[in-house]
Amino acid sequence: MDSSARSGAGGAAAYSTPRAWIVAGVVVAGVIVLAEAARRRRRWLRGKSAAPPDSGAFCDSLVLSPPPQAPPPAARQQLSDLTFAVSDNFEIEGYVAGFGNPDWKRTHAAATRTAVAVTNLLKQGATCVGRTVMDELGFGVTGQNLHYGTPINPSSPSVVPGGSCSGSAVAVSAQLVDFALGTDTTGDLRIPASFCRVLCFRPSHGVVSTVGTLANSQSLDTIGWLARDPRILHRVGDILLPAAVGGFIKGKSQLIFADDCFESLKVPSQKTVHVIESAVLTLPGYQPPKHINIGQYIISNVPSLKEFCEPSTNMQEGNSALKALCTVMLLLQRYEFKANHEDWVNTVKPKLGLEITTRVLQAVNFRDDNIKSLYNVRSEWRSALKNLLKDTGILVLPTMAGYPLKRNSKQRLSSEFEDKMYAFVSIAALSGCCQATVPLGNHNDRPISLSFVAAHGSDKFLLRAISDMYSTIQEQVVSVSKLAPPPVINHDVDASELLKEKGNDSFKRKQWSKAIEFYSEAIELNGTNATYYCNRAAAYLELGRFKQAEADCDQALLLDKKNVKAYLRRGAAKERVLNHQEALQDFRHALALEPQNKAALAAERRIQKHLR
Repeated sequence: MDSSARSGAGGAAAYSTPRAWIVAGVVVAGVIVLAEAARRRRRWLRGKSAAPPDSGAFCDSLVLSPPPQAPPPAARQQLSDLTFAVSDNFEIEGYVAGFGNPDWKRTHAAATRTAVAVTNLLKQGATCVGRTVMDELGFGVTGQNLHYGTPINPSSPSVVPGGSCSGSAVAVSAQLVDFALGTDTTGDLRIPASFCRVLCFRPSHGVVSTVGTLANSQSLDTIGWLARDPRILHRVGDILLPAAVGGFIKGKSQLIFADDCFESLKVPSQKTVHVIESAVLTLPGYQPPKHINIGQYIISNVPSLKEFCEPSTNMQEGNSALKALCTVMLLLQRYEFKANHEDWVNTVKPKLGLEITTRVLQAVNFRDDNIKSLYNVRSEWRSALKNLLKDTGILVLPTMAGYPLKRNSKQRLSSEFEDKMYAFVSIAALSGCCQATVPLGNHNDRPISLSFVAAHGSDKFLLRAISDMYSTIQEQVVSVSKLAPPPVINHDVDASELLKEKGNDSFKRKQWSKAIEFYSEAIELNGTNATYYCNRAAAYLELGRFKQAEADCDQALLLDKKNVKAYLRRGAAKERVLNHQEALQDFRHALALEPQNKAALAAERRIQKHLR
């Protein structure tokens, strides 16, 4: 019996050997396939292979279906035909929100609730199809994630998508969803919207509930949304924004262009300011546009900011104010992130990307000696912007001054790059005002994106304005793109003279900002011609930008000590800021060169009368 049993066992073993080899082969093949998949995934994470599925936008695939449509007479669900995604810091019942980092996900439990904003969208018939990749812990501007990779920017695959809500922007741009949610703290939605060329709405701080989202900095965090279609942007706003926010407002709207911001963009005004001005000309209900130096306005109206401003020349004072506003925003973010997450960072010691590590260390090591001043700046700036915009004003500015980095760039983020990314986003972020971001095509293969800012609480007013303007703006963009490029001129001197003449023509038409643009381009080609500086000073004077006018006259006089117009215009600038004694000296210099100059004689008499 034992012998037969052993024999049977041996026969069975002998009989099953081919099957065993097959099974072993399948197992080995499976291991090879898994290993190859893992290898490809690692290669993709390093950015060295083809685009991943879904452009790498999603980190969690899930489906949250809306409740069934109730029968009549119940109102129809307003979003029943739409799909959406949310970034990885939105809680969904039964799932762990990863905050862009595996260590966070590992050390936290599944959510017991779904974020309020997501629930409200589901109730109106929208379907959530997943959570999207984001920069770790809500920091970062590039959209690169050490653990989940960098989503592919559909509008320009060779550059980064922007962050922190990179996946949400990519999912919308790639037409994977109709719209997407994310949080915007320091440009986290507006930056990727600009890079991926989609629409974005960042609501006023506090008007959309952030319950059920992971906080980065609660004084700055807002829930915003992205879309390709302005009608969808508006429909989502109708659901998420309270009915009382920015209802019907009487009076004509007025666009206010931040000229100093546009000057730093280095994009022809024909593709920016001119597009918007031409668009609103055809629309009813708009006053003529207004122009402002927002940096100078900040300096004059936010007194608590002065302690954060770096020493600067008169010409640089406005830029210094914008940089100081950005500094306050980032310091406030560090302070609140530290309060929220310092214990977790010190206990878990999470593995983070290099740039994110730097930001987190800056936050957890932040000293809050001067925290009251940060909140004072925030309060004063909101009040100042409300006084500027009132109920019907809309500030128009570039979404950012910088351009996206090349994908897979080994270069670390420079402070200059970060300054450009954050330069303008702090205007709405620190004030808590609402902001809409609109793509405007490209310049030299780089995306152009403009932003529209309205006073805190004027959200629905701003959304309606964007809906009204969008189609005419896009018509203007198409029209500008069809224009023939300017003729190529071989000699810079000839080209600069042509630009000067264009500036003169714009000046005669009272298009002061456009004239400044042309004069500035002429100066870039030929910075040794005093006339270009002097002419630009005249345009600055018309815009009330007296310090810039004075600086240009200084430069003109360095190049030509006998330039009468430079003395006259510098004197005018000094007179307007009540520096009468120095103004009188300039007018007398002009008279020494031209004793019968009527403008100088009249100015001398006027100031002497004032000084008596």
